[in-house]
Amino acid sequence: MAVQEKPEGLLEVPASTAWPMIMALGLTLTFAGLVTNVAVSMVGLILFWSGAVGWFREVLPVQHTEAVQVEAVTEAIVPHEIGVDYLHVGELGNRAILPLQIYPYSAGIKGGIAGGIAMAVLAVLQGLVRHGSPWYTVNILAATASAKLANADTATLSSFIPQAFLIALVIHASASILVGLLYGVMLPMFPRYPALWAAIVAPLLWTGLLWASLSVINPVLEARIEWGWFILCQIAFGAVAGFVVNLTEQVHTLQHMPFAVRTGIETPGLVKSGGDGN
Repeated sequence: MAVQEKPEGLLEVPASTAWPMIMALGLTLTFAGLVTNVAVSMVGLILFWSGAVGWFREVLPVQHTEAVQVEAVTEAIVPHEIGVDYLHVGELGNRAILPLQIYPYSAGIKGGIAGGIAMAVLAVLQGLVRHGSPWYTVNILAATASAKLANADTATLSSFIPQAFLIALVIHASASILVGLLYGVMLPMFPRYPALWAAIVAPLLWTGLLWASLSVINPVLEARIEWGWFILCQIAFGAVAGFVVNLTEQVHTLQHMPFAVRTGIETPGLVKSGGDGN
């Protein structure tokens, strides 16, 4: 069989393919489903085997290639030296990461407390409207850490239980403050419309994560949860927490300052006065 001659100026290289990335994504989803939901693993297995078969067909029995035009170098490259500006320690504007301004941690704590209050009001309102008792949602939350409440009936969950109230208060307050701190750290990183991210996008992402893992965290809540009210409570928390955080004045980061300044050591004369970072 005659060997086909290759046109001059062309070089055969392996063709680009997305199958390895699809296979890797499938493997990731397969293992993620072990701690979330079996549906995630099923989708991962489908993607994994689709990627494996597609990748196999790209290389066997004949490797897929593509022709690349080779351009001959016509001009000689003449090296030359140029001057560069070196950054000095402590020079304003020498930044390594963004953002340049952040919210203080106290803003996240205040936002978490305010958002937690708004969320608690809606949760109690749900208990009154849907079950005739403000303690229903409180006891459902407390069932996360109480084996007794995990097997309780509706009448018991609708009654006031001091121990359950304290458990729910600790869980809700801790989670609200931690998420509020997360808001304070993340909001300066969002490119645009931080209020939209705080009130809509982030609550929906957390709701999806909880939907996939709630059977492990709180089976009682999974069996009795009303997702419409739950999403509404999450949005209320995000909107109020984001609003309170945004009211706080941002502070400059110290990433462009010398190490001595960042550690709080008095260094008169080391940093020039004036400028945006004063």
